[in-house]
Amino acid sequence: MQKSIKSKLLTMFHNSKVFSFFLFASIVISACTGQPSGTKVVSTFELDRYLGTWYEIARLDHRFERGLTDVTANYSLQDDGGVRVVNRGFSSEITEWDEAIGKAYLVDSPDVGRLKVSFFGPFYGGYNILELDLDNYQYALVAGPNRSYLWILARSPNLSETIVQSLVEKAKRLNFPVDELIYVSHDTVRD
Repeated sequence: MQKSIKSKLLTMFHNSKVFSFFLFASIVISACTGQPSGTKVVSTFELDRYLGTWYEIARLDHRFERGLTDVTANYSLQDDGGVRVVNRGFSSEITEWDEAIGKAYLVDSPDVGRLKVSFFGPFYGGYNILELDLDNYQYALVAGPNRSYLWILARSPNLSETIVQSLVEKAKRLNFPVDELIYVSHDTVRD
């Protein structure tokens, strides 16, 4: 008598190579939405106040923003309670605007500054707000799932040097490679 499909699947999962692969894949996927070890996210977060446009003041280099200036992120509420994310920057190499549209969802309770963001289908990355101007929501320090991703954001294209240095110092204390930060210009005329 032939094995049932359920029995075949159980046999397959008990195969150590297949099980190891699925275990590794689940760890990798969950790590992508995590936060860097030893960091804490803001715990008095208000999503409604965070919505709107943010200007990228500085970032660590990564391939999906490489060479872009005038980078902004716009966050707006979606019907499903998530956040629509529109990242936009100017590529001087091809002399045109580059735009990526994604979605984000809160990971923990609504008052915790930790989200998961996706621009690529079902794959999410961590978006961890490590520092935030809780009075006016004018600047933020944001990390990805590990220390390879870091952004300094502000509500205007210019942020006081004192605040920038304070955020850089915090990131340095948290062991981010702040000597690799790219400071973003906002000189291109918007269309």
